[in-house]
Amino acid sequence: MAEEIKDGNPDYSYCSSGEWDGGLWEEAKPIYAAAFPEHGRKPERIVRAMFRKGMCRLHAARLNGEPAAMALSGPDTGRGIWVIDYLAVADSWRGQGIGKRFLDDIRAEAEAFPWCRGIVVEAEAEETEVNLARIRFWQACGFQLTGYVHHYIWVPEPYRALALSFPGREALSLDGRELFKAITAFHERAYRK
Repeated sequence: MAEEIKDGNPDYSYCSSGEWDGGLWEEAKPIYAAAFPEHGRKPERIVRAMFRKGMCRLHAARLNGEPAAMALSGPDTGRGIWVIDYLAVADSWRGQGIGKRFLDDIRAEAEAFPWCRGIVVEAEAEETEVNLARIRFWQACGFQLTGYVHHYIWVPEPYRALALSFPGREALSLDGRELFKAITAFHERAYRK
């Protein structure tokens, strides 16, 4: 079951679950579907399998009681990183700081694990205004953009990795190829039976 945490602001609440929570998923699913095209998101059966494998967390935020943001993430304990697979803010709440606040909650959760050195995420590399805005968001949150452009065989868009190292811990590599080994391994584990 998801544990809800209030931070003193009655309008904002954050919760996270490492077990499948159908109610939380139903809240997050419309945000997930609106933010990511069908070819770019994992089907629900794969997301459920990720929970069964113990490799996934579902994060959700609410503002004024309504779903405002969602994310799927998971640990790579061998590499000492936390991978954010998906993160999205509902259209009606964009541009109001919810994304950064939500990411701060996810970061605090990941940083609580002593083995975790930082967070890695991938962003679309094509230079469209939407993609550049996403990259600016991650950079404004402290992530460093790598130069390497990765091409998956199963999706048409190219991607770049961004990394955020936690203070006082061994820094993450800023070699995009190296980061994509971790990101690709995460995706492969998700789809593996």
